[in-house]
Amino acid sequence: MLSQEKQEIRDQILSYDNQIEKLHLEFQKYRAGEQEVMPQWEELERELIVFSRRKIFDRELHNQLERVLYKFQNRKKIWLKWAEEVHGTI
Repeated sequence: MLSQEKQEIRDQILSYDNQIEKLHLEFQKYRAGEQEVMPQWEELERELIVFSRRKIFDRELHNQLERVLYKFQNRKKIWLKWAEEVHGTI
């Protein structure tokens, strides 16, 4: 794998990680009532799914992507729970 290609993949994975953190902060504001509209996480999920279908042969990059995918799934569970709390369905 070319080093430029590796760097592009690494940068994209880092971007997804940062987007997850940003969404988490937005959900915290939503839960606290500081933000009225629930943050949109579905588009990021679709992007992650498409990106994860790429063949990544570099073990380090593959592991980083797996970590970000796992992080997203865990945060998604938290976000949906918070959304239920905000809407009073618990």
